[in-house]
This record gives sequence, structure tokens and C-alpha cells, in this order.
Amino acid sequence: MSRPFMNPDLDRQRELVPLKAKRLKLHTQREAIAIVNRNCTVARSEGLTERARVELRGRERQAIARLYQVENTVVAIDEIGLSETAWRMLGLSQGDSITLHHPRSVDSMAGVRSKVYGHRLSSSDATAIFRDIVEGRLSDVQISAFIASLASQPPDVSEIVALTRAMVAIGDRLVWPGDVIVDKHCVGGLPGNRTTPIVVAIVAAAGLTIPKTSSRAITSPAGTADTMATMTRVDLSGEEMRGVVEQEGGCMVWGGGVELSPADDLLIRIERELELDCTSQMVASVMSKKIAAGSTHILIDMPVGRTAKVRSRADAEELSAFMKGVGEAFGLSVETVVSDGSQPVGDGIGPALEARDVLAVLECDRSAPRELRQRAIVLAAIILEMGSACPPGSGKTTATALIDNGGAFKKFVAICEAQGDFRRPVLAAYQHVIEVMRSGRIASVDNRRLARLAKLVGAPRSPSAGLQLHVNIGDPIEIGQPLITLHSESIGELQYALDYYRANTDLIEERAR
Repeated sequence: MSRPFMNPDLDRQRELVPLKAKRLKLHTQREAIAIVNRNCTVARSEGLTERARVELRGRERQAIARLYQVENTVVAIDEIGLSETAWRMLGLSQGDSITLHHPRSVDSMAGVRSKVYGHRLSSSDATAIFRDIVEGRLSDVQISAFIASLASQPPDVSEIVALTRAMVAIGDRLVWPGDVIVDKHCVGGLPGNRTTPIVVAIVAAAGLTIPKTSSRAITSPAGTADTMATMTRVDLSGEEMRGVVEQEGGCMVWGGGVELSPADDLLIRIERELELDCTSQMVASVMSKKIAAGSTHILIDMPVGRTAKVRSRADAEELSAFMKGVGEAFGLSVETVVSDGSQPVGDGIGPALEARDVLAVLECDRSAPRELRQRAIVLAAIILEMGSACPPGSGKTTATALIDNGGAFKKFVAICEAQGDFRRPVLAAYQHVIEVMRSGRIASVDNRRLARLAKLVGAPRSPSAGLQLHVNIGDPIEIGQPLITLHSESIGELQYALDYYRANTDLIEERAR
């Protein structure tokens, strides 16, 4: 079947004049970039203007890239400079021959446009869209339109099932021995809520199988994968993940490394830039990864609060219905629990600081955040009972014992070592203590602005950056006592964060006595 290039004659002509590949060491996240000299033949070809989308071919591979042109000596007339993403996609060596072509038409855009106009997606439409996203055939602008159209319309269970089925279909899928494979997920929106590593350690120590994959941060200062990366390796392949789970009964790895739902991490990158969480995409993302990971019994934690991602109990019930509806469609047992989302759970916000809280709980340190320990025990208890690892009603007792007797910490270290190594997180080079300005009592906490503050000091880009809270809602406070300690890897970021705090001192509201 012939390909619908814009001008076949020009296309054949370009194939006779290949360009030499030049590695620019240009890091662009996941976007493939190609750069040519403005005076080369290709740059003058019909339709190949600045920022044109082009198909690159070399070494029997192909990739879609964004084309840029330069007038300097970055690339010679007979060269094409490539970003790291494009270089990896094509599997090149320096000087390899590359030919440029007009990209084939993207049929999945019909589905994107249909969604923009308010129509529901079928499984085939969703599969086509996700496949083209994974293959790099949709631009960031086109993906943004798709995400925005999903977010702007009320969620629908049948469409979410279609999205989930499509995401599972284009990735790998793991199969484990046994009838019970447990998993846990938190819908997010609450900084410092790092219960997952503790829960995995408890559950695996109790003998259940829990192959946990987690995302990097989307709109928060840290995701579970970011936190775990300060203590062990998380970018495992599917085979490496399988080996860890077979050895230790559980793992805590980055989902993007195992290709279980490859479209998801590409969508997350765009969602992060938009600072947008879409319910339909979020549910499909969560459930597709659980299905692909081979889970049979899943617990979903939903923190509810005025400044959390889920604002009300009614919203939580609606989200719970979507999660359970998808689970039912795939034959999974799904339970949900509504938790307090009024304030951060741990003291630390940011990868390394949250990791320190996790270790403090597992090592039974007296300074460990009490709420983090209690919430992790409650969640682990539900999973233990779901997986029949203990009699009904005894989950909390079993989970507490596994922390207190050191079994959970021992299992946590064993999992980390199986994934590569176990190391303790380090503190940032610069710290600044913000003190209480007036005596009183803590009335409320703004989770969103606290998360913003943590990101301004560098989290999660700088793993040791973030902030440490010294107070909780209801605590009495006195002038001069520590309120927040900022941690940063640079003076500039620290100063920028302080400026933000001075303009938002009400992110922790105080009630005078």
C-alpha cells in the first residue's frame, strides 16, 4: 500500500541525498527534535518549514520529530542534529545516514477531533490514539487537545473502560502465579502522603504478593517513584521487576520503566505542563497499570479535603464508582477508602524528606509522623484482610505487629537491595527555618500552596529539596517557634520560595488565642 506523502517526487529525490546524523546531546524530555542547516537541500524542500513535523528514517527504524533550522555552524549543510530522544528511537551511531520524509497522515486525529466536539470514544478510537501517542505521531499540541477535551466533559464509565482497555492493549502485561495479587493506589493531591512504601513492606512481610508500580510526580512535589529513587533503583525492566517480586514478594518501581502502560507516562508529561488532572484519564491510568501488573485485589485511597484533589465525600463516592465499575469490567476486586485530606500526612514534602519519614515509621523512631504510621497501618490492614493473609477484623493488629517487631523494615530493605541497593536519603545543602509570627493555634493548611512552595525550592527535580512541617492543625503555637523548614540545593530557589511564602503567609492559617 502506498503512503500518502505530500509530494512523492520530492520525497524520492530526498532519499538520494541523505544527511549525516549528529548527536547534539540535547535533552528534551520525550520530544524528538531534528535540526538542519537552513542552507541544506532538505530545509528548502516543499512544506519542510520551521517546526514542521517530519518522519526520520535510518537503520531500518523511523521516528516522528519536530524540525528546526539554524543559520550557524551547529550542524553542517550535509548534517542533521538530533535530540537524545530521537537518537535513542533510531538507534544511531555518529555519522549514520538519515533521510527525511513528510509524515504519513495520522488517522487517529479523527478520534481526537470527535472527542473535542463532545462525542464518546470507542475502544478502537482510543487504541488508535494511544498507539499514535506511543509511536510519536501526535504532537504535544495534539495530545494537549485530547487531554483537555477529556477533562472538559463529564466522565462516563463505558468510555473510561474503553480508555483502560486501549491502554492495556498497547503495553506489556504481567502474569503471576496464584489467585491473589494485591495492590494499592492513592489518587493523590495530598503532599507528604507517602504511605505506599510502608504498606508494601507490611503486606510483603505478611506473605502476600504486591508488585507495586508507581508514577513520577505529575502536579505534586513528589511521587512514590521519586521518593523511592532516593533509597533504591526504581527504573527496572519488566524482567528485573519479575525477579524482585519472585524473590521478595513485592517491589516498588517506576511504572514507566516496565512498559506496562506506555501511553500513560507520555500523557503524564503533558498533564504536568498543563497542571491538569483529568478524572477519566486518571481512572484509566490507574486501572490500566493495575490490570497490566497482574493485580486481582486493589485498594484505592481517596484523601478528601478542601485543598486536596478530591474536594468532597460526594466527589469521592463518584470516583469510587468509576474505579469499581472499571474493576468489575475486568473481573477485579476493588475497594476504596475515604481518608482525611485536610493536611499533609507526613512531616516532609519532597522526595528525600518523605523518604526520611518512611524510614522513621518503619524503624519505629519516636520522631516519626504519627498520622503517617497510623494511616499506613489502616491501609495495610484492609489489604491483608482482602488477601486473606489474616482473619477478618485482625488486619490492624497484624500490620502493627509487623512494624513493631521490625519485620516490615527488614522486608523493605530486602526489596530495596533486590532492586539494586539500599541507601539513606541525604539532606539538601541549604536550609532555612520559617518561624511562627504570632501566638495562637493552627486553624487550617492549604495543601496546594504548600505543594507549590515545595516545588519552588526545587522538588522533585532536586530530590533533596522540599519542606518540613513542624505543626499540624489544632497545634498551639508561640512566636519564634519553627513553622516550616525549607530545603533547597540552591540559594536562588530558596530565596524565590521565601518570596512566595511572604506573599502567601496564609497557606498555614493561625487562629489567635
